[in-house]
Amino acid sequence: MTATATLLNTLFIAALLLSLSIRLLLNYRQIAHVNQHQDAVPAAFADRISLAEHQKAAAYTVDRVRSGFFAIFTDAALLLALTLGGGLAWLADFWQHQFAGLAAGAALIFSVMLLSSLIDLPLAWYRQFVIEARHGFNRMTPALFLADLGKQALLGLLIGLPLVLAVLWLMQGMGEHWWLWVWAFWSGFNLLLLFIYPTWIAPLFNRFTPLADGETKTRIEALLERCGFRANGLFVMDGSKRSSHGNAYFTGFGRNKRIVFFDTLLERLSPGQIEAVLAHELGHFRCRHVQKRMFLMFASSLAFLWLLGQLLDAPWFYAGLGVPLAAEGPQTALALILFFLALPVFLFPLSPLGSWLSRRDEFAADAFAARHASAQDLAQALVKLYQDNAATLTPDPLYSLFYDSHPGASQRIAHLQTLENPA
Repeated sequence: MTATATLLNTLFIAALLLSLSIRLLLNYRQIAHVNQHQDAVPAAFADRISLAEHQKAAAYTVDRVRSGFFAIFTDAALLLALTLGGGLAWLADFWQHQFAGLAAGAALIFSVMLLSSLIDLPLAWYRQFVIEARHGFNRMTPALFLADLGKQALLGLLIGLPLVLAVLWLMQGMGEHWWLWVWAFWSGFNLLLLFIYPTWIAPLFNRFTPLADGETKTRIEALLERCGFRANGLFVMDGSKRSSHGNAYFTGFGRNKRIVFFDTLLERLSPGQIEAVLAHELGHFRCRHVQKRMFLMFASSLAFLWLLGQLLDAPWFYAGLGVPLAAEGPQTALALILFFLALPVFLFPLSPLGSWLSRRDEFAADAFAARHASAQDLAQALVKLYQDNAATLTPDPLYSLFYDSHPGASQRIAHLQTLENPA
């Protein structure tokens, strides 16, 4: 092993140990902090959330975090087995003896994805049918779980196989600037997926019906008119067939945008509260958060593909991650998998930056909602959502710093109160 390969090997192991330690520490802190504060409702919520509801949220949070320990260890074990343990090298050699060219590369990529999915499957089952059921949220049957799994696998094959083959073909056939071609293709594919998802993919898993006439629809249409926002329909999704959690979201791209409400959300919130929740989501569009996130995603993918382009012909890159390069030279599928297996290990310490940007956008969207609807209605809706979703009101600050894309409940409600009663 060359000095450069040895250095990469050392850095990879150090980064893996660091990220593993941080993840374990954060989980331990979250459990301890939530348990420590489970016997008293925060003062800001004492008149709206009962102690029993607060303790239910604490128990639910602790159960979910505890299940995360298994994922942390299995993810690390799989990564080590594939890289330094020689698993990826063995799979690459195996598929090269079964297929030739692009087919061998695609088989390698899909075998790694399948292995990862099979390892995650028991935990997904446990979360759904043990944790979610224990706390009264699960409405999914084992048959529906397996049906969803089958549909996801079929879609992954029908969409993913042509995508993978196209990327590998571009990597092999477009010379030293292949990464520009792959980036352009990948960006176009993502835009296309955003456009077709609402009408072609989402209905495979849920039933979407137009929002019924009434006060809620009238208020929403008036809000859209005030905000100058056009959507290709208002829809209700039968989220209750899988879970009692409530939510609302935008989906689609360009003229194919849809506004979707979970039926569980409509059951719990008043028309004014629904209007305020939607105003918050509209805020993300009007503040260009969606466009900024898309730009960030495209810019980062371009940077990562450029970096992979510099590493593709470097034997030390393969050797340093436990996969000595075969005599015939670089293998595009092997490089692609190896790069995107190792990258998250080095990027994990930067997680607080992404979470901070997301929380900042949430505050801006709340401010937009307060200008176009009612901050009080939004605050009341959030409290109901915290209740219904058993979201803890007392997360550990350091855990939130890394993982929480939304501001803490106390911070968010206090912010809305200042918007309702500006100084």
